[in-house]
Amino acid sequence: MMESKSGQVYRLAVLALALVLVLAGAALAQPSIPTNIGTWKLKGPMPDVGADSPTSVILTYEAAGAGVKATLDFMGANGVLAHLEFSGDYDGKDNPVTGSGQAGGVVALMRLDANTVRLIHKRDGDVIVTQTEVVSSDGKTMTVTTTGTTPWGAPLNGVALWEKQ
Repeated sequence: MMESKSGQVYRLAVLALALVLVLAGAALAQPSIPTNIGTWKLKGPMPDVGADSPTSVILTYEAAGAGVKATLDFMGANGVLAHLEFSGDYDGKDNPVTGSGQAGGVVALMRLDANTVRLIHKRDGDVIVTQTEVVSSDGKTMTVTTTGTTPWGAPLNGVALWEKQ
């Protein structure tokens, strides 16, 4: 028995739709490349911490498995003022922060969407700083909103703009 022309077109359309759904599902299942990977330089006013205030701050994110390795350097007139590092997946679990001038003993990373990451810094189990990093759609700037307290107990609230190098 011969199939009608409209039946053939219908079957072809159903097959095409099924193929599109399979390919779309495969594309959605692929892990996205984090937009924060690269080297970033703090723009605008530097943190004022007195005589040892930094003249520049450089943040580098490198891909590391399902997460990142981060390196943060505060540079002053006489060289590196502070250096810290951490590595972790975007799974919300605590990861140790090492180096001088660390903002907290551990940091937990969470990817909120393709361009947004939340970092929760803790010391002795207590949350001391929360940061939300949002990379612009063109990937050239990153806005970091910070809330929390300094190691001395003073409020810490601000927004910083970082430029990709």
